[in-house]
Amino acid sequence: MYDIIVIGSGPGGYVAAIRAAQLGLKTAIIEKYPTLGGTCLNVGCIPSKALLDSSEHYHNAAHTFKTHGINLSNLKVDLKQMIARKDDVVKQNVDGIQFLMKKNKIDVHQGLGSFVDNNTVKVTKDDGASEEIKGKNIIIATGSKPATLPFIKIDKERVITSTEALKMKEIPKHLIVIGGGVIGMELGSVYGRMGAKVSVVEYMDALIPSMDRTMGKELQKSLKKLGFEFYLKHKVTAVENKGKEVLVKAENSKGEVVEIKGDYVLVSIGRRPYTDGLNAEAAGVKVNERGQVEVDGHLRTNVPNIYAIGDVVKGAMLAHKAEEEGTFVAEVIAGQKPHINYLLIPGVVYTWPEVASVGYTEEQLKEKGVKYKTGKFPFMASGRARASMDTDGVVKVLADAETDEILGVHMIGPRTADMIAEAVVAMEFRASAEDIARMSHAHPTYTEAFKEACLAATDNRALHI
Repeated sequence: MYDIIVIGSGPGGYVAAIRAAQLGLKTAIIEKYPTLGGTCLNVGCIPSKALLDSSEHYHNAAHTFKTHGINLSNLKVDLKQMIARKDDVVKQNVDGIQFLMKKNKIDVHQGLGSFVDNNTVKVTKDDGASEEIKGKNIIIATGSKPATLPFIKIDKERVITSTEALKMKEIPKHLIVIGGGVIGMELGSVYGRMGAKVSVVEYMDALIPSMDRTMGKELQKSLKKLGFEFYLKHKVTAVENKGKEVLVKAENSKGEVVEIKGDYVLVSIGRRPYTDGLNAEAAGVKVNERGQVEVDGHLRTNVPNIYAIGDVVKGAMLAHKAEEEGTFVAEVIAGQKPHINYLLIPGVVYTWPEVASVGYTEEQLKEKGVKYKTGKFPFMASGRARASMDTDGVVKVLADAETDEILGVHMIGPRTADMIAEAVVAMEFRASAEDIARMSHAHPTYTEAFKEACLAATDNRALHI
C-alpha cells in the first residue's frame, strides 16, 4: 500500500508527489496521457511561452531591428519550424518530469485513474487493461479543460480552443478571439505579431477583467498597435462554421447584433474543473455544481484521507498556485503545519508588454473601504526601457494610507513577469512603500520602475518624473 497516490501529473500533482517522496512517503502518481506534466507542460504554459517568444522575435525583426541598425531582407515565418521548436521545448520539459519521478523513486502508473473506494484507485490503460492500487492518502490533481458555451460547437478545425491554437498549420488571416482574458490575449498576440488580424469579443467592459483595471486599459492600448480590434461589452450569441469562414454574432450594449467574419475562432472564455471518469462518488467525495471538488482550509475533501489541489478546486487556475498546494498537502499529510497566503500568489499575462499583479486591486480596496494611496511610474521614463525600445506600460503601487504597507502591485511593461517577484517578497515581509523606495536598485534596470512607483506612493517623491 502507498502512503500517497496522486491522480494527475500536472504542476500540482507532480510537485505533490516529489514533496511527498522527499518527506519519506511511499508515493505513486497516475496520469491518463502518455506524457507527464498535465496541461501546463503539454498544451498550456510552456508551449504558449515558446510560441510567444518565437513570435516576438519575428515581430522585432520585422518592426524594430531597422531602428537598431540591423537590416534584413526576405523575412518570413516558417510556422512549421516554429511549432517544431515548441514541441521540442515541451519534450525537454516533459522528459525532465519523467527524470524527477525516477530520481525520487515515485511509481508512475499510466492510465485513467478512477476511485473504487476511498483507499483504492483503478488505473485503466488505453487498451482497456486495468489494475488497482491502494493508498492511505489520495490527492486529486486532475486539473481543468477549456470551457465553452452551450451553443458553440468546438470542431477543432475552424472553431478552436487553446490546444489547437498551439499547433496551427497556417497563420490565420483573421483570428476572432472570444474572451479578453489571459489565454485569449496571449495566443491572440502570437498570431497578431505574425500578421493576423485579431478581433477580440469580450462580455465585460475591459480586457483581463479580473486584474486591476489600469492593466486592461494599458494592455488594450498596446495591442491596438499590433492591429487588434476590440468588441468590449459584447455578448456572443452564435458561432457558425461556414467552411472556410466562421461567422460570429454578438449583441452590443444597446442590444444591436454585430457580425464578425474570420477564418478561425479561438474560444478562450476560461477553463472548467476536470473530473470526468474520476468516479469521485465511489469514494464519497463531494463535487459542487461548478464541477469543483469541495475542500476545507487544509485542502481536505469531505473524506478525511482524500485531498484535492490545483484547478480542480476553488481559486485561481494557475500552475504555481497548484504547485504551492501540492507542497502544502504533502506536508500536511506528513504532519507539518504549512501555510499558503493566497493573496500573494501573483498573476501574469505573457503578452508583450507583460502584465503582472499581486495583492489587492484598486477596485477591491475601494470595495473594502480601505484608505490607500497610489504611486505610478511609466516605463516611458525608464532609461533601461528606452534603451530596449520597450516604453509601453506602467508600474502601479497601492499602499495603506496610514501605515504605508504595500497592499497591491500591478505592472505592465517589459519583463514584469520576473519583476513581480520583488513585490511578492516585499509583501510577504509586509514591507512599506518607503522600504522599497530606500533600497538600492541597479541602474539601468527595469526594476527601478518599481522603486520609483514606491517613491511616488511615498509623498509623491518619484525622482525621474
